[in-house]
Amino acid sequence: MNKKADIVLLIDNSNTRTKMMFSVDGVLQEQLLVMPTADVNRQSLLRFAEQNHFDRVVVSSVVPAVAVEISRAFAGKVTSLSVDNQLNFDYEYRGCSTLGADRIANVAAVVQKGYVPCIAVDLGTAVTFDVVIPGPKVPLFIGGSIAPGLAGMARYLSVNTAQLPAVDFGCEIRAIGRDTVEAIQAGCLLGFCGMVREILRAIVAELGQRPRIVATGGDAELIAKYLHEIDEVDPLLTFKGLNVVASYAR
Repeated sequence: MNKKADIVLLIDNSNTRTKMMFSVDGVLQEQLLVMPTADVNRQSLLRFAEQNHFDRVVVSSVVPAVAVEISRAFAGKVTSLSVDNQLNFDYEYRGCSTLGADRIANVAAVVQKGYVPCIAVDLGTAVTFDVVIPGPKVPLFIGGSIAPGLAGMARYLSVNTAQLPAVDFGCEIRAIGRDTVEAIQAGCLLGFCGMVREILRAIVAELGQRPRIVATGGDAELIAKYLHEIDEVDPLLTFKGLNVVASYAR
C-alpha cells in the first residue's frame, strides 16, 4: 500500500508580508505565496484552507495577533516555532523568552547546511544578525544584533520631514546624488550598507574567527551587491529552517 504523503504548510509571518510554502515529504515545493500581513485574518486563512490540502502547519510568526488568527483558523494542525521546539542546535542566550521565531528558523537552516560558525543576516523590515558557533555536543546559538531595515530608514525621512519624498532602491545608486531623490537613495542605501558592514566587522572581531555569512530577507540581493562580506544569499533560508522544524515535529 502506498504511504500517504506528508504535506506541511510552512508560514513565515513577518511584520510586512506573510509568505507560505508547502513541503511534501520533507521537500520544499516551488510555489511561494505572498500576501500583506495586514490582510491575514481568520477569514482569509479559512478560504486558503478550502482551496489547498495540507496535513500540518508550521509557523514562524513575529506578529502575535496574526499568530493567534493562524492558530484559530488551522486549529489542531499548528506547530508554532519557539525556543521550546527540539531542534538541531541549542541556546547559550539569556534572552530566549523574547527571541523571535524567524531568528530561530534562520539558525536551524544554517546549521542544517553545515555552516558553523555562521552569521545569518535577515535583511527585512528589521535587520537581524544571528550567530551560531560549535558547541560540545550540538551547535550553539549565542546571540546577535538587531537594527532598523532599509525601508524604515527611508520612510523615516519622508514621514518626519516636510519636503523629502518617499523613494525606492530599484536602480543603480551613486554617492553624489544629482537631485533630491538620488541624494536620499545614496544616503540611505550607502549608509545602511555601512551599518551592516560595521556590525558584521564587530561580530567577527568578537568571535576571533571568520564565520560564513549568509543573507536572506527582502533586501538581501540588493545589499549583497554592495557588501562583499556576504558569502551567500539564500532567499528561502527561513523556509528551510521551518522545514527543519517540520521534520523534528513529524
